[in-house]
Amino acid sequence: MSTTVTSKGQVTIPKAVRDLLGIGPGSRVEFRRAGDGSVVVVPVDEARPQSRFARLRGQAGQGMTTDEIMALTRGED
Repeated sequence: MSTTVTSKGQVTIPKAVRDLLGIGPGSRVEFRRAGDGSVVVVPVDEARPQSRFARLRGQAGQGMTTDEIMALTRGED
């Protein structure tokens, strides 16, 4: 993958790389020089953000038990 440097020295990080690193708008990254002379982009916060689905997990509150659902579907009181 390649990208173009703007006149201000800015680049757009390709989506595949952003997804791989778990970075998005407002994320901070660090540029590190590797032993072989290459430069590596590393997220400053090593903990990846939760997925949009993980943040919603458990938000419905206390639900019915399986036995209660089965009784309801069978029309039992």
